[in-house]
Amino acid sequence: MGGCFSVSVSCDQVVNQVSQCLCLKGSYIHNLPQNLATLHKAMRALKAKRDDVQVRVDREEFAGHRRRLDQVQVWLTSILTMENQYDELLRTSDLELQRLCLCRFFSKNVEKSYLYGKRVMVMLREVESLSSQGEFDVVTDAAPIAEGEELPIQPTIGQETMLEMVWSRLMEDEVGMVGLYGMGGVGKTTLLTQINNRFSKRDGGFNVVIWVVVSQNATVHKIQGSIGEKLGVGGKEWDEKSEMKRAQDIHNVLRKKKFVLFLDDIWEKVNLSKIGVPYPSRETRSKVVFTTRSRDVCGRMGVDDPIEVHCLDTDKAWDLFKRKVGEHTLGRHPDIPELARKVAGKCRGLPLALNVIGETMASKRSVQEGRRAVDVLTSSATEFSGVEDEILPILKYSYDNLDGEMTKSCFLYCSLFPEDGYIDKERLIEYWIGEGFIDEKEGRERAMSQGYEILGTLVRACLLLVEEIRYAAEEYVKLHDVVREMAMWIASDLGKNKERCIVQARAGIREIPKVKNWKDISDVFFQSMPKLLVLDLSDCILSGFRMDMCNLVSLRYLNLLGTKISELPFGLEQLKMLIHLNLESTKCLESLDGISGLSSLRTLKLLYSKVRLDMSLMEALKLLEHIEYISVNISTSTLVGEKLFDDPRIGRSIQQVRIGEEESVQVMVLPALDGLHDIFIHSCRMLEEIKIEKTPWNKSLTSPCFSILTRVIIAFCDGLKDLTWLLFASNLTQLYVHTSGRLEEIISKEKAESVLENNIIPFKKLQELALADLPELKSIYWNALPFQRLRHIQISGSCLKLRKLPLNSKSVLNVEKLVIECPDKEWLERVEWEDEATRLRFLPLCTTHMIF
Repeated sequence: MGGCFSVSVSCDQVVNQVSQCLCLKGSYIHNLPQNLATLHKAMRALKAKRDDVQVRVDREEFAGHRRRLDQVQVWLTSILTMENQYDELLRTSDLELQRLCLCRFFSKNVEKSYLYGKRVMVMLREVESLSSQGEFDVVTDAAPIAEGEELPIQPTIGQETMLEMVWSRLMEDEVGMVGLYGMGGVGKTTLLTQINNRFSKRDGGFNVVIWVVVSQNATVHKIQGSIGEKLGVGGKEWDEKSEMKRAQDIHNVLRKKKFVLFLDDIWEKVNLSKIGVPYPSRETRSKVVFTTRSRDVCGRMGVDDPIEVHCLDTDKAWDLFKRKVGEHTLGRHPDIPELARKVAGKCRGLPLALNVIGETMASKRSVQEGRRAVDVLTSSATEFSGVEDEILPILKYSYDNLDGEMTKSCFLYCSLFPEDGYIDKERLIEYWIGEGFIDEKEGRERAMSQGYEILGTLVRACLLLVEEIRYAAEEYVKLHDVVREMAMWIASDLGKNKERCIVQARAGIREIPKVKNWKDISDVFFQSMPKLLVLDLSDCILSGFRMDMCNLVSLRYLNLLGTKISELPFGLEQLKMLIHLNLESTKCLESLDGISGLSSLRTLKLLYSKVRLDMSLMEALKLLEHIEYISVNISTSTLVGEKLFDDPRIGRSIQQVRIGEEESVQVMVLPALDGLHDIFIHSCRMLEEIKIEKTPWNKSLTSPCFSILTRVIIAFCDGLKDLTWLLFASNLTQLYVHTSGRLEEIISKEKAESVLENNIIPFKKLQELALADLPELKSIYWNALPFQRLRHIQISGSCLKLRKLPLNSKSVLNVEKLVIECPDKEWLERVEWEDEATRLRFLPLCTTHMIF
């Protein structure tokens, strides 16, 4: 028959190939179902043995003055770790079994099945080994009575790992003081209570265990009273002594004892010497453990590596919430568990919210009540039972403890951003400046620095969370959802005037919200807002309506980023109070006619707009006598043809530059702009060389002239062969280069010789280096470099000729924080390391993008 053919393979050949495959992978792949079943059985037996031992330990510890043996505790802790690893392994078991085919002799992905099967067998051997170690004739021994008292505590979920970590840290000989910090309601006191209760059962040789609730507005006298009562030195006569005399009495008792002091909920530094407590040290072997909401307090207490107590992850949060709601309520209707999960999700893992809202949900027995709970928590959480009475007041203590009304105002402002929304740090500070919280009269740079200081204060107070996004130029923070509710509650006078603060973020508003007492608005939208200070219309579709801004006489901040405006808003030149104007990414805007009338303008952002810097725009900018910050697009042809930078004031104000989309220019003459922070060179296809040109105010090129340039991005510049000009950027922190087909060297040794006479070492402050799709790249630098701050290297795409990284065994100060991403295993295997010490130092840090 046409088109048919046959292939003949001997039976022996097939059998041999199959046998070889089975010998290599078979025990891990073919036997995977049986191995998983065996592991499950072994793990169940280990847990049963663990439970039996735990019962013995608890019974003996409870019955008399006995403490568990260290080897028993190590065994129990090992099982907890093994249990977590086992649960993680089981999460993907169904997927791994589905990979198997042909009677389980083969896999759709042999590599992954082999690795998974091997993990199963390794874990099985470890479980069997642990089980064999669990034969204890004796589990406790006699112990002296610890002078500590067990404190009442509700059953907890999700803190097991954290408890073991804190306990291990505390038991280290060189550790005398441990600080636990985190946002209000996250479980710090609960964790501390669990640690205290461990001491009440087994003291480890400690003579006395003292618990003091400090809280806000604590005094030395109050703390001394709590300690004195525990030590038996209290009484009316002692209470009337001076603080100094009481401190002497406490010190005389504690200096002879090995003690543990728990200080719960401190808001400022507790001066131990003033109280009379000997400072814990390796010699005294005493311990002090405290909780606080502020990382600043940890530092002032002398703890530079405190332990942050985080919110629970999704699974642990659901376990806690489920316990509070109760199985009976959850089982009343098939839809209730899913609704309960949504309610639990609104708590974002905060134990305080999970407990309070879970207890409230326990009484909601119908689907309709469950749906109502979700709606209320989404639209107005303060109306949910328990939120306003039990949750928000506790969180408010952190707000009350902020220093100064300016910091408090800046925090409340953050509630205007959406739930789970990332907040750009720089934009947020610019809002604060626009609102007048931060004074910009002494200059933008100083005002921005003050803003970053406030951000740091809010982060360390656990009111803002830091969000790190790799490769993002911007830095972000966010609010926990429950903290955001607290901020809006405060802004509305603790819920008394809920219409005072209207926040409808991401609500898709298409008309003015219908709110009681909202005054009539005229047809021209902005005419009714003469006192408006900040207006952000970024990425809004503004077609079909005329922006008449004549009446916005108080406006200080205007953001039109990403809008499709073709001309500046009508009346813009009359905004004499405007200090910030963002016109970035306005692709249709070609003219800035009238901009010179903005007499107070300090910040002008034009990056990625259609506007290009030329002599006409430069003349207009010279009329802005307060201008300090400019981001702008420049054509390479303009740089060649005209002298734009004769005015040092404007030249130094240009801090972000985008140069690109030029096909004809071969040599770019880059002026030595010593105010430049960021430069983006993009799509200059014919560009072969970048030269540095002196400016009237910066005539020396013998030393780095881009002294504050921190970020450089170069892409789609196919003619460039090197980037030796980067030697002039001594403080560069981020360098991204991609899709430049002829680039051979980052720094050319030949071109750098004249510069290197001045002992310039490049990239000393570089933090991130990303290179992609550079097929001709052979060298970053010809020698190893110190890289004092490097934390991330990414090599991706076609960089096949790059064989050596500029590293030696002494490169990179904090090597444990470094990540090196490579395109694949083959590339990594071809890397030529400086020596064996260098390979051993950096190879473990390398990861690949290879997909098996």
